[in-house]
Amino acid sequence: MSLLAAPKPPPRWRRLLADYAYVAPALGVMLLVIGYPIYDTVYLSFFNTPPSLAMEDKIYVGLDNYARILASDSFREVTWNTFIWTVFSTFFAFLLGLGAALSLNREFIGRGLMRGVLLVPYVVSGVSAAYIWRWLYHSDFGVIGAASVALGITDRPFNFLDNVDTVLPSLIVVNVWKEFSFAMIMLLAGLQTVPDQLYRAAMVDGAGPWHRFWHVTMPHLKSVTIVTVLLLLVANLNSFIIPWIMTGGGPVGASDIWITAIYQLAFERVRFGIASAYSVILFIVMMAMGYFYVKALTRRDEAEAR
Repeated sequence: MSLLAAPKPPPRWRRLLADYAYVAPALGVMLLVIGYPIYDTVYLSFFNTPPSLAMEDKIYVGLDNYARILASDSFREVTWNTFIWTVFSTFFAFLLGLGAALSLNREFIGRGLMRGVLLVPYVVSGVSAAYIWRWLYHSDFGVIGAASVALGITDRPFNFLDNVDTVLPSLIVVNVWKEFSFAMIMLLAGLQTVPDQLYRAAMVDGAGPWHRFWHVTMPHLKSVTIVTVLLLLVANLNSFIIPWIMTGGGPVGASDIWITAIYQLAFERVRFGIASAYSVILFIVMMAMGYFYVKALTRRDEAEAR
């Protein structure tokens, strides 16, 4: 009985062609629903568009929209607000999520119930959360102002959302409350992968709680931390619901961030060209962050493969 020769594998180009054929439908849908809007936004950014978007009404201005945005004082103010909003929201959401994750990683009675309770902010819709906190901050009927007066902290209810000095910190508090549960879930999943043997070995060597946290826990959470922080940064740059519903960018632009400024330019002032240029700038920033996110995921996959 003769042995049959093994069939030759297909050439590499044919295998690649088959791979692309499998993903072609998904790529086609993505180009349609994502690629075309991006192209149209970039295209509009080179025109001065009046309320009518008819082709004959568009005035080509080249890069003038970008130059006007970058040279305007309002852009610098909105960029500073966006920086404060994004950095502090991300930092405190991560810090609070890390503390909650470390607490919930311990064994104690009612841990399952506590996990469910701390997930509530993440489950509540952004619109509901914005309206609830808007009433909590209300200067006349808000619970926070009434409690501060009852406890003798202030003589009268404090005006959180109509004060240019406190509006942005007040919105950051709401955003941190909404987002810390996401950081908690991510970090708790990472904590459960840390081997108990490492903690025991560190305790045998005389390491205290701080040294165990810094030299055992944090190195294992490095990849999860990078991914979590990047996702929080992207989410905060795109955050629209909380600042828009609670303040609409006011008072006098004190809580305006990039995304709310784009909305106002496009749909309130009907300046689609400027708004499109603003959107392209935001898109470039988001793409840069997406690059670092993909790079962090690639590093994590390579580390796990080793």
